[in-house]
Amino acid sequence: MSASSGPDRGHLATEAANPRSAGLERLDARAAVDLMVSEDRAAVAAVEGAREDLAALIELTSARLAAGGRLVYVGAGTSGRLAVLDASECPPTFGVDPGLVRAIIAGGERALRNAVEGAEDDGPAGAAAVEELEVDGADVVVGITAGGTTPFVHGALGRARELGAATGFIACVPREQRADDYDVSIRLLVGPEVLAGSSRLKAGTATKLTLNALTTITMSRLGKTHRGRMVDVDTSANTKLVDRGARLVAEFGGVDRARALELLQLAGGSAKVAILMAARDLDAPAARRELEAADGVLDRTLPPPKS
Repeated sequence: MSASSGPDRGHLATEAANPRSAGLERLDARAAVDLMVSEDRAAVAAVEGAREDLAALIELTSARLAAGGRLVYVGAGTSGRLAVLDASECPPTFGVDPGLVRAIIAGGERALRNAVEGAEDDGPAGAAAVEELEVDGADVVVGITAGGTTPFVHGALGRARELGAATGFIACVPREQRADDYDVSIRLLVGPEVLAGSSRLKAGTATKLTLNALTTITMSRLGKTHRGRMVDVDTSANTKLVDRGARLVAEFGGVDRARALELLQLAGGSAKVAILMAARDLDAPAARRELEAADGVLDRTLPPPKS
C-alpha cells in the first residue's frame, strides 16, 4: 500500500496534538516526568468511564468460557503486544490451559519485537488468522485497536462474527469517530497523548488496565482464584511458587509450614488440592474428586471462613 492511499486519520483523538505537552522538549527532566504522570491519570479515568461496558464484556466472556469456549484477542502493534502479554500470563496466573486465552497479532510472532510494515492494513489476513485458529460459536473474540480503524482487527472480527463467535471491541476514540456494531464496544477516552499519535502511552496503559480486569475478574468468576488469592497454579514451577503455595495451604488449610510443604508434594504441586487435603483431611485423589464435583471452585468445598 502506498503512503498516499490510506484515509486521513487526523480527526481521531489518538492522533491529536496535546497542548499541555507543546513545550516537552524544553522541560527539565522533573517537569517532564510530572507532565507524564499527570497525563497518565487519564488512563485510569478512561477505564472508570467505560466500566459498564467492561462489566458487560466480562459477563459475556465468563459465560462463553464457562460453556467451554475461548477468549481470543486480536490486535496490531502495541495493542497486539498487550494482547499477547495478557494471554501468555493467564496459564501461570490461573492454571488454565494455554489454549483458553489466545492472542493474534498482525504480522505474527515477528511483530512482537519488530514493526511488520503493512501487516495491520491487511483485513483478509485478520480473517484468515481467525479461521486458522478455528474460531467458532463457542468463542468470544475481542479486537483491540487504539484508533479504532485497524483493518486487520476489523477483518478478524467480521469473520469471527460470521463464524458465530461473540465479539468485543476496545478502542480509544469516541464512537462518533469510528462506529461499530460488535456485541460489546469499550471506549477508553484517554485524550491526546503527550507524544501525539504514540498510542503506546495513555492508550496502551488504559488497554492494559482493561485487559487486567477482563481476565482477572473472568477467571475469578470461573473459580480460578480463592478469596483474592492465586490458588490455581502449579507450585512445582519454581521456588517462589513453592513458598507461595505453602503459605496458602497453611492459611486456608490450617496447618503449619512443614505440613503444608508435605501436602503440596503429595498433591503434585497443586495448591488447590493441597488446601482441600489439609482442610478436609483427604488424600490427593479424594481431594481431586471433590474439586471436580465442584467444577474446580474451592469455595464450594471448604467450610465458610470464621468471622
